[in-house]
Amino acid sequence: MAAIRYIAGLSLGAILLMSGCSSLDRDEHAEALAEPAGLHRETLQTRDFVLTAFARIAHADAPVRIYIEGDGLAWLSRSEPSLDPTPVAATGLALAAVDPSPNVVYLARPCQFTPMAQNPRCGVPYWTGKRFSPEVIDAMNEAVDRIAAQVPGQRIELIGYSGGGAIAVLIAARRRDVASLRTVAGNLDVEYVNQLHRVSPMPASRNPMDVAAQVVAMPQVHFSSAQDTVVPPSVATRFAAAVGGRCVSTRVVSGVAHDGEWAQQWPALLAVAPVCRENR
Repeated sequence: MAAIRYIAGLSLGAILLMSGCSSLDRDEHAEALAEPAGLHRETLQTRDFVLTAFARIAHADAPVRIYIEGDGLAWLSRSEPSLDPTPVAATGLALAAVDPSPNVVYLARPCQFTPMAQNPRCGVPYWTGKRFSPEVIDAMNEAVDRIAAQVPGQRIELIGYSGGGAIAVLIAARRRDVASLRTVAGNLDVEYVNQLHRVSPMPASRNPMDVAAQVVAMPQVHFSSAQDTVVPPSVATRFAAAVGGRCVSTRVVSGVAHDGEWAQQWPALLAVAPVCRENR
């Protein structure tokens, strides 16, 4: 997400970090979300990054849903980047935790939740201007390969929150085993969102809009909130128009901020299945 996203979230993220309260430790918070849902922490080695995942694979003969986290605590202010992008409140993980499917995997983004000592390549650019760079997309796609190997021959359902929505689209465009795509408050047009918030362009990052035509035949639904001032519904509308065809739809909900309680609405939203409409 653009820097402005973290200005809006500063009252939560920075205050919790500065409090020094162990009960608000970001790793402990993630474990508290994951453990009751039977999601177990693991690490996935890729060429450039070691990624953290929380996984529940109960049936190897069933599809797997993969949730991709947002940009996390990338910025402390418009001009000051964070030194650790691990999310204060992992919305993507909260979504995964309420999903009752037998096979659910949550993927953190590079440098989130994983000790920096295990990731010598980690640096501020990979959660700011290079957050959607080719090497980041390669690493996330490699992680999806590792997950897919645990359910051989099964299809993958991708779900991305915020900046994770951009990652999900960019991964989906290069794979042939993705059955469906869902995004929640997804940054589906990086250039447009940066223009909305008057922040610098990100030439080292890829834009989902550039691969929209490559997912035209993929069933997909993109959820936005009318109260989201960070990634407003117009972002999903623009992306859906670029995709075109009969397999893309958008849904707008009410009463949820960008980093609000999406998990409370998620069970009902999951019932909105991505489908391709019949030709008339």
